[in-house]
Amino acid sequence: MSKSPELERTVNKVLTQRQEEFIARIDSAYSEALSKLESSRSGLRSEYDQIIQSSRKQAENLKRQILGSKRLASRNEELLLIESAVNDYFEQARERLTELSRDKDYKAVINEMIEDCSTAINSDEIIIECNEKDFKLVSEAIAKKSKKVKLTLSDKPIAIIGGLRARSSDGSLMYDSTLDSRSESLKPLIRKAIVQTLRGDK
Repeated sequence: MSKSPELERTVNKVLTQRQEEFIARIDSAYSEALSKLESSRSGLRSEYDQIIQSSRKQAENLKRQILGSKRLASRNEELLLIESAVNDYFEQARERLTELSRDKDYKAVINEMIEDCSTAINSDEIIIECNEKDFKLVSEAIAKKSKKVKLTLSDKPIAIIGGLRARSSDGSLMYDSTLDSRSESLKPLIRKAIVQTLRGDK
């Protein structure tokens, strides 16, 4: 069904007036949570919950804005509005992660990632992969690890924001601990929380 010009103007007006504020509010809560995530993995579940709680609050605001309009877009158009806002926000988040400082907290996270991959991959030899920016840091971390498992850093950097990826020497086992996968794992949780709130689900 085609949209009337008036309905299209209403949808565009909601998108134009509210998207920037919606993204900025979620951005503030997520930035704080992401900073804590990189310095300590032990609080990961707590940070997820904080992000989802913040997302539900933003969804309540968006719901009131949509219901306040004289003409509502269809459910698909509402979902497109949400998807657009979430995607725009995550693109900004990825840009910030690219510029993440390689400080002592980040080094601690890298060390934990290496320990985790050694435990997760049951192999005598593990190949570690990282991006070019983290090559020296990961190399130094590997050199300090126990020699019970042979850890080798691949000389070919991979296209990721940060963190690392590991595999067994025969390639049969993989372990992804990149910042890319961690941030992407939050995306469906935030989207689900927003959609549930708009539908009135508890």
